[in-house]
Amino acid sequence: MSIALYARVSTSDQHPEIQLHALRQYAAARGVEAEEYVDAAVSGAKDRRPALDRLLADARRRKVSAVIVAKLDRLARSVRHLTTLAAELAALGVDLVVLDQSIDTGTPSGRLLFHVLGSIAEFERDLIRERTAAGMRAARRRGKRIGRPEIIIDRMTLLRGVREGATVSVLARRLGVSRGTVRKLLAGEVAERVSGVAAENPATAGADSPA
Repeated sequence: MSIALYARVSTSDQHPEIQLHALRQYAAARGVEAEEYVDAAVSGAKDRRPALDRLLADARRRKVSAVIVAKLDRLARSVRHLTTLAAELAALGVDLVVLDQSIDTGTPSGRLLFHVLGSIAEFERDLIRERTAAGMRAARRRGKRIGRPEIIIDRMTLLRGVREGATVSVLARRLGVSRGTVRKLLAGEVAERVSGVAAENPATAGADSPA
């Protein structure tokens, strides 16, 4: 049975070597066999990650005795995810060691610190979201537009493409928009034409039918 060294970076511009160096030193200092699990360019907000999933699968097969990470936020980004992971690892008899925060769930104090730090991290993210939302509300009150810029569509190009029998993909390339946007535009054109026809030819519902 070996220990698992887990590292994660969020973008392709980042490199996991700094994390792995500290993790390898930990394993070497204890003279234990270690298996490395690395998630590259994977957001911590995602519960499902290829290397983490493989690590957990090995833990369930009793191939792992402990999981070592450099920082708590490399493993999870929410208290819910942290609690789920910690509960599963504990049930499997697998310890969790976080080097930077000196956490070792093999001890009572380590388990307590693990949950406290996770709660603080989530509290900080909630504060950031609240400040962002407050800033957006203030910007709207000042008349500023929030969100993606409005897309300006050349309607003539759209209609000409439709007459030519162009596919949705071709129209999307011509207009510089997504295929979903093209479908919405086409649906709008159809609805507009149907409304125009209805206005020119009022329904005669309620008229007496011939005997």
